[in-house]
Amino acid sequence: MAKRKSANIPLGEALKEFIDKNKLQNGINKVEAREAWANLMGNGVANYTTGVELRNGTLYVALSSSVLREELSHGKSKIINMLNEELGKDLIKKIILR
Repeated sequence: MAKRKSANIPLGEALKEFIDKNKLQNGINKVEAREAWANLMGNGVANYTTGVELRNGTLYVALSSSVLREELSHGKSKIINMLNEELGKDLIKKIILR
């Protein structure tokens, strides 16, 4: 059983320590990237999005519309900047639209 610390620490600090100790940051980043995509792109794009996955700094987005895929491919760098701004960190380096 883990030892308790005698000093009181803020909840945010305790959560950060828990996330670091249990190596949960990658999973949290994946969920945040998925949510950021849905928030930024809105319902119109979300209806045609069949999957969003973050792996090694690359966001893989599966779309059911080839027309939408072509339109979004023209603004990849802008989308990356907007997503990173929404996430508050430089997490996404590249987007692949499928």
